[in-house]
Amino acid sequence: MDYRSSDATEAAPGSVYIPGPRAEDRMPETVTSAVKIVIVGGFGVGKTTMVGSVSEIRPLTTEETMTQAGIGVDDDYGSETKTATTVAMDFGRISITDELVLYLFGTPGQERFWFLWNGLFEGALGAVVLIDARRLEVSFDVIGRLEERGVPFVIANNAFPDGPSYPTEELRTALDLDAHVPIIECDARRRASSRDVLMTLMRYLHEMALHRA
Repeated sequence: MDYRSSDATEAAPGSVYIPGPRAEDRMPETVTSAVKIVIVGGFGVGKTTMVGSVSEIRPLTTEETMTQAGIGVDDDYGSETKTATTVAMDFGRISITDELVLYLFGTPGQERFWFLWNGLFEGALGAVVLIDARRLEVSFDVIGRLEERGVPFVIANNAFPDGPSYPTEELRTALDLDAHVPIIECDARRRASSRDVLMTLMRYLHEMALHRA
């Protein structure tokens, strides 16, 4: 079945009906290149929110209700307001140009689900590390894993209403980042802000490619 052109049609008698993609979810005919990007970060930093806000298609999420089983195992930060969490991945898509699209994969934040990262990082060109300045410590292991894998990344400081405001260089020092790693402020709830983060990553990847050349 051609994903680009298939339509939902009624099944013939005795056959199984498999609906085609919605018209708004089909890949544009002009697209010639696709890039895989992962959005990572600790528990509750806004990864699902970012994928949902910026995706031009209906995002795929794997959120499950948080239960008593997670007490003492998962980070309970924000547990009074957060009722669901990603257990596998989030997925979305955004067109950067008529020819280029980004496939977005949001990773689960709890450490007990990090074994899923191996598959999600396969073939990824780069990553966005979403951080919460109120608890930078949850980002240390995430950044370390990216550095070990050699995956280029940018830091996106997600703005929370009660979050502190730190100068960029203070954040860089606190996270022990190299001088060339971009740090950008963002609001993961806003499509334009999330798109700016992705554009920052793409420019960074382009600069790295030129430098290697």
